[in-house]
Amino acid sequence: MAMGLMLFYVLFPGVIIYLCLRFPLLDKIGMVILCYAVGLLLGNSGILPQTVTGIQNILCEVTVALSLPLLLFSLDMRQWVGLAGKTILSLCLAIISITAISLAGFFWLPGVGNWKLVGMAVSVYTGGTPNLAAMKTGLSVDPDLYLAFHTYDIFVSLLCIVFFITVAQRVFLVFLPRFQGTGPSTKDMALEEESQSYRQILTPRTVKGLVLALVLSAAIVGMSIGLSGLAPKSQSTAVTILMITTLGLGASFIAPVRTIDKSFQLGMYLIMIFCLTVSSMADLRQLADINLPLLGYILTCVFGSLFLHALLCRLFKIDTDTFIITAASAICSPPFVPVVAAALKNRAVIISGLTTGIIGYALGNYLGITMAYMAKSFIN
Repeated sequence: MAMGLMLFYVLFPGVIIYLCLRFPLLDKIGMVILCYAVGLLLGNSGILPQTVTGIQNILCEVTVALSLPLLLFSLDMRQWVGLAGKTILSLCLAIISITAISLAGFFWLPGVGNWKLVGMAVSVYTGGTPNLAAMKTGLSVDPDLYLAFHTYDIFVSLLCIVFFITVAQRVFLVFLPRFQGTGPSTKDMALEEESQSYRQILTPRTVKGLVLALVLSAAIVGMSIGLSGLAPKSQSTAVTILMITTLGLGASFIAPVRTIDKSFQLGMYLIMIFCLTVSSMADLRQLADINLPLLGYILTCVFGSLFLHALLCRLFKIDTDTFIITAASAICSPPFVPVVAAALKNRAVIISGLTTGIIGYALGNYLGITMAYMAKSFIN
């Protein structure tokens, strides 16, 4: 049973690619969205055994880790240098937004009550789930409150991701500037994530190159995990992602690596496995007994901070794609950056999203604890 489920998760995105090649309507919906939809249906069908959680966790961790170098191999760092200033500024505006909205929601929304929620919100929407877990320990959060927050966060974040990969770009282009590349390779950096880009990926020459790329990616992940063991346990996740990103970018400077055909598509295939797997872990039955004040607070933090961030980006003339990718890395964490970049059809912003996501991982714990005790001081 376990082997069958593993094969399903690994092979089904290939079925989705085939169907998208055959049916243009499915291709317009998008392969990532289809993976999410199938995963949600599977996870709530009742046919998955309880023991599947271990397989799901392993697949999520492995696919994200292996995909990041593959997605970075074909990138041009020179393209990103011109974007770095606006990227960091956008991250600062995202942090300002979540701290302001989390405090405002705590004081103004009825029934919120617990000052620890401020720290939890700031930590997870600056960094990611590892930061939320750290807040549980650092703030001595009640296990029931932590579990409820984590559950609602999963579903609200999924809503946010769907927004990012469907209509967000069109919505924010109404009042934010369009992305402008900074070099002659802008056209070359455009994403070809649609199903058509997977044609001829199984030719002997392409497969040979992809095997080498996968081996190199695995070596980078192994080295990164080994180096992360030198860091404090609380920082190991951030260090691992930092090292994977650094070594992956370093490999992109090597011409034979950068020119491996379809390495980006292989990375996106792994991301589709991740999307299928993580969405199948969402149990809609957990929403039956809703804590409305808590759900309202999380919705306010996510979408309130998102739109405040957008208004600040308009003030500082930050373009739509940079805003969206930094918002996605903060709210949804780095693993979703390639998914959002694919929807934007802009490979150039992947480095921006991963960079701000790594910084967010590093800052999340400090900001979360600081803001939690600040909220506590206001009510004493």
